Amino acid sequence: MLTVFRTSWPLLLGMLLLMLGNGLQGSLLGVRGSTLGFSSVEMSLVMSAYFAGFLVASRVTPDMIRRVGHVRVFAALGSFISAALLLFPTIQDPIAWILGRVVIGFCFCGVYVTAESWLNNATTNETRGQTLSAYMIVQMIGIITAQGLLVVPDPSGYLLFVIPSVLVSIAFAPILLSISPTPAFESTKRMTLKQLYTTSPLGCVGMFLLGSVFAAQFGMAAVYATEAGLSINQIPIFTASFYVGALLFQYPLGWISDRMDRRVLIAVTAAVAGLASLTGMIFGASFYVLICAAFLIGGLSNPLYSLLIAYTNDFLEHEDMAAASAGLLFVNGVGAVMGPVIIGYAMQVFGPPGYFILLAIVLLLLTVYAFYRMTQRPAPSSDDTMSYQGMMPTASMVTVEIASELAIETAEAEADEQAAQDAKTENTSV
Repeated sequence: MLTVFRTSWPLLLGMLLLMLGNGLQGSLLGVRGSTLGFSSVEMSLVMSAYFAGFLVASRVTPDMIRRVGHVRVFAALGSFISAALLLFPTIQDPIAWILGRVVIGFCFCGVYVTAESWLNNATTNETRGQTLSAYMIVQMIGIITAQGLLVVPDPSGYLLFVIPSVLVSIAFAPILLSISPTPAFESTKRMTLKQLYTTSPLGCVGMFLLGSVFAAQFGMAAVYATEAGLSINQIPIFTASFYVGALLFQYPLGWISDRMDRRVLIAVTAAVAGLASLTGMIFGASFYVLICAAFLIGGLSNPLYSLLIAYTNDFLEHEDMAAASAGLLFVNGVGAVMGPVIIGYAMQVFGPPGYFILLAIVLLLLTVYAFYRMTQRPAPSSDDTMSYQGMMPTASMVTVEIASELAIETAEAEADEQAAQDAKTENTSV
C-alpha cells in the first residue's frame, strides 16, 4: 500500500480534492436550497439531476475520450464543474439548479472515468489490489472530510460555493502534471438488460433498489437534516456518519461474503439496514439515534453494491463480466435518478420521516427478494465464485472493470493454490 501511495500520490491527491469538492457541493445545496424556501420535491429534482447527468456521461465519455483524448476531456469537464459551482449562489432558481446539477453530474462522471483510466494505467498486476483499496479509501476520506467544511463559513453566503470550485480546480494540477499517455478505450461488448436479468435477477433488481438508497445518502441526507431541524453543526456529523460506516464495514462484509452464500449475507445486511431505517423514522427526534441509524444504513448498504456485483459475476464467464458490470451500473443509475424524486414526495406527504420510510421500504424489499431468490436456484459452489472486491457507488465503469479483473486473478490464484495443495496431499497419501 505504501508503494502505491508513493508512486500514485499525485493521482490519489487529485481524486481526494475532487471528492472534497463533490462531497461538499452535494450537502451544501441541500442546506442552501432549504434556506431559500425550495420545497422537498424541488430539492429532490435538483439532487436527482446529478445522477441523470452521471448516467448519460457513463455512456458518452468513452466516445469523447476516443475522439479528443484524455487530457482535453479532463480539462474541459473540470472547467465546467468550477463554473457551474460558482453559478449556483447567483441564480437562485430550482430550474437553474436542476440544469446545473445535470452539468455537474455529467462532468464529474467524465472526470472520474478519465482519472481512473490514468490510475489503472499506472498500476501493475502486483499492485492492482492495493491501488483499488487506496482509491476507495481516498474517496471515502474525501467525502467524510467535505462534510466538516460545511460548518466553516456561513452556508448562506458565497464562500462555501467558492471552496469546492477552488478544490476542483486545484485537483487538476497534480493529475495533469503527473500523467502519462493512456491506451485508447476499447469497446465493451454489450449485454441487454433481459440477458442481465436472466443471468442474475437478484443482481439486477438489487442494484436498481440500491440506486435509490445511495442517492438518498448522497445529497438528500442534507435535505432531510435541514428539514428535520438539525443545526448547522449537526448536519455534517449526520451526513458523514453514512460514509464512516461504509468505510468501516466494507472489508469485514467482503471477507464474510467469500465464505458463505452471498444471498444470505445480502438478505441479512439489507434487513439490518432496513431496521436501522425504521429506528431512524420512529426515534428521529434524538440526534444520537439518527447518528447510529445513519452509521448502520451507510455501513451496510454501501458494501451491498460490491456484494451484488460479486454475486452476479459468480454466474458469468470472465469475458462477460465487463458487459454485465456496465449493465448493472446503468440499472443502478436509473434507480439513483428515481430515488430522490420519490423521497422528496414522501417527505412532502409525511414530513421528514418520509426520508427513512423510503429507505426502510427499499431495503426490506431487497431482503424479501433475496430470500425469495434462494428458493429459485441453489447457490454456486464456493470453488466457482469470484473474489469480493470493495468499491464505492461513486466509482465509474473503469474502477468496476479493474475490480472484476482483480477478482478473476484472485480466484485463479486461489484455484491454483488449492490444486497444488490437493496434489501435495495426494502425493503424501501415496
